[in-house]
Amino acid sequence: MSSTAELLDHLRARFPDATLELVENPGPAAQHGLRLDHTSARLIATYLREDPAWQLDYCSNVSGVDWIDREETEKVTTTVTAEDGSTAEKVEKVTRTIPGYFEVVYHLYSMARKTSEPVILRLRTANRTDDTVVPSLTPVWRSCEFQEREVYDLYGVSFTDHPDLRRILMWDEFKDHPMRKDYVEPDDYEYEPTPHATVLERAAKHYPPASPAEEGSQS
Repeated sequence: MSSTAELLDHLRARFPDATLELVENPGPAAQHGLRLDHTSARLIATYLREDPAWQLDYCSNVSGVDWIDREETEKVTTTVTAEDGSTAEKVEKVTRTIPGYFEVVYHLYSMARKTSEPVILRLRTANRTDDTVVPSLTPVWRSCEFQEREVYDLYGVSFTDHPDLRRILMWDEFKDHPMRKDYVEPDDYEYEPTPHATVLERAAKHYPPASPAEEGSQS
């Protein structure tokens, strides 16, 4: 039961009501993951931590991924009937838009079993606008607490039942989430009292125009 596909089969048999999906990683590491539905996520996580065959007692890393809207093109084959009754296949390219979402990725190991390859779990939000919520896995692995706060702070993903969900890197009054791919930097930074270079150039349009007296004093 070493591969992710085998783990998927095992969990599907153990949790027949859960919705599970194999997420393949085409990169050189080929660290494939399992996407869990929100309802079953904590139940399955607890099972993987407690079951003697897995004992995934350590979550080393929690990271966020921003999947913006993207287009995918696929070939669609249809059968066309001519006036004389003959048929022929027609291949067309169809482009469709895949709505964006966020993913939270957990890398898990077993200290008890001294495993070196991670088991990777993924949770996905419904979208990246008004439903960016996933269940917190901090109740299962305490090491998730600060890292889920980072994902909340930088991506705006909320975690239900997190014990202390608040910003951890940006200050409380900061607006937006700076790791989102469509994040737009402000023209000026309140923490930069003397803006310069490109920041000064952007910020200048918000400054009141200089009076003739001020311009004269600068000449």
